[in-house]
Amino acid sequence: MEDFRIFSERILEHDCILLSIHKESSNLMKEIEYKYLVDKKKWNQVKKPKPQKIIQGFLCISEEVVVRVRIIDQQGFLTVKGKSSGIERSEFEYPIPVDEAKSMLEEFTQKQIIKNRFKIFIEDNLWEVDEFKGALEGLILAELEVENKEYKFTLPDWAAEDVSTNPDFFNAVLIEKC
Repeated sequence: MEDFRIFSERILEHDCILLSIHKESSNLMKEIEYKYLVDKKKWNQVKKPKPQKIIQGFLCISEEVVVRVRIIDQQGFLTVKGKSSGIERSEFEYPIPVDEAKSMLEEFTQKQIIKNRFKIFIEDNLWEVDEFKGALEGLILAELEVENKEYKFTLPDWAAEDVSTNPDFFNAVLIEKC
């Protein structure tokens, strides 16, 4: 466990450097995302594609940064996210071998979020709708990543309440209910 603590500290130190470089250089690694609670009744009427299965856990959660490991179907990802400022934050995501992601989830996380993700295009916008499983069963959230805060889009009728800036609906907070 000591090795993991040192590993986590190194990730945090590295991330702080990346975040400060990023702030000075570009918007290429900014996540600008809207998040909505989904009306279950209306959502159940939507024809859906086959979902992706997602399992994720957190290696580190702090006020300034979160480090997430995730498996989407048979691909692993390591993601570092900075502190949110409204609907915007820094994000760095790296594909990793699925076996390594599984090992990290098993060895370094005590709780995981399991969800099915549906990807739906509406007027050329890709909506990702997550149906949570396990302890979060019944929660459905829709996310839309946009290029800038001024981007205009049509809200689907199943997108109910805007929770984009409500930390209660951040995955790093939701995991505490698992």
